[in-house]
Amino acid sequence: MVHMTQVPAASKAPRRQHDREIVTLAVPAFGALVAEPLFVMADSAIVGHLGTAQLAGFGIASALLMTAVSVFVFLAYATTAAVARRVGAGDLKIAIRQGVDGIWLALLLGVAVIAVVLPSAPAIVAVFGASDTAAPYATTYLRISALGIPAMLIVLASTGVLRGLQDTRTPLYVAVSGFVANAVLNVGLVYGADLGIAGSAWGTVIAQYGMAAAYLVVVVRGARRHGASLRPDTAGIRASAQAGVPLLVRTLSLRAILLIATAVAARLGNADIAAHQIILSLWSLLAFALDAIAIAGQAIIGRYLGADDIDGARQACRRMVEWGIAVGVVLGVLVVLSRPLLLPLFTSDAAVKDTALPALVIVALSQPICGVVFVLDGVLMGAGDGPYLAWAMVITLATFTPVALLVPALGGGLTALWAAMTLMMTVRMLTLWLRTRSGRWIVTGATR
Repeated sequence: MVHMTQVPAASKAPRRQHDREIVTLAVPAFGALVAEPLFVMADSAIVGHLGTAQLAGFGIASALLMTAVSVFVFLAYATTAAVARRVGAGDLKIAIRQGVDGIWLALLLGVAVIAVVLPSAPAIVAVFGASDTAAPYATTYLRISALGIPAMLIVLASTGVLRGLQDTRTPLYVAVSGFVANAVLNVGLVYGADLGIAGSAWGTVIAQYGMAAAYLVVVVRGARRHGASLRPDTAGIRASAQAGVPLLVRTLSLRAILLIATAVAARLGNADIAAHQIILSLWSLLAFALDAIAIAGQAIIGRYLGADDIDGARQACRRMVEWGIAVGVVLGVLVVLSRPLLLPLFTSDAAVKDTALPALVIVALSQPICGVVFVLDGVLMGAGDGPYLAWAMVITLATFTPVALLVPALGGGLTALWAAMTLMMTVRMLTLWLRTRSGRWIVTGATR
């Protein structure tokens, strides 16, 4: 239901106030986002010294786990929007109660994933084509690490709670502490206790449960302070799941796009797939900076809409788009200027570098577009406009797939593939811009 009552003070917020809010939320969010891939990097470095087969097994298992976590990222997104709305409406008790529902949903999903993964781990590893020497290590790591999935999902949901409460600093502190604990535990268990790859998996599981415990302490304290119940509520958990379904569709469609791009690159040749993986890694790193603004957008927009402040929501949206474009331009310039330094960090193969170079220019030129996409994605998530985001991403997938598949058929190379990726982002930008311009995303009140 749309309520037209507005909050005059908030609606007259000057640009400087928006800037301050965006920076306050986005900078810690960026730090927390960067800490996540550092887990995998640290584990890779530690396991890599055990041997090639162990590292190969770890690579397969960690890729599976990261995919699972990315699929359930809606736990953070949907919770952020729901909690932020309640914060804007001035009802902290219900805000935290909705966050608790999201955490219970995370726990249930985590237990379900364990029930699937533990007995089927060897079959899952086999599907991904692990060699006979790497498969046992991948299975071992996957089975042990699966025990930490409930904690990983609780961390996602709890992060959403705190973001909705306009707190991105606590997730940063927890992420950094978790990274340090993970590294120390891995070294101690892999080499000190001589547990090999199993030690790396156990170290990560322990660190994940430590992070989950830290978040739960914060949430429980908040619940007690505001008198919110901590018991599972069937209706609340069901509502959290329903809000997450469209975002799950969105995420799966995006994952499909990335998988199709990788499959096409593999068909182009060894140099192309190697260069593609380098560029995709850099593209993902750039995305962290833009995603931090999107996270700020989720929290800020949800709060304004919860406070019935339409003008404030529009102003914040406009200012965040300006931020997205500006950061995108800066990132693009940095990529162009640093090309001679970036590529040697990943490879010494001249053929790979020659293949990656022009494609990297395409990536640089597309960053302002990416900036708009990430920001508007965050704005619509904060507005709870999940169904539209799902349909928009399905349309994007349907547009990208035939274009990408035509790249090898028409004799195109990696540069053509990344031009198709830029087309994909352009389609996303258009669909998101049309929705934002229509104003249909603006639904005010404590619930959408």
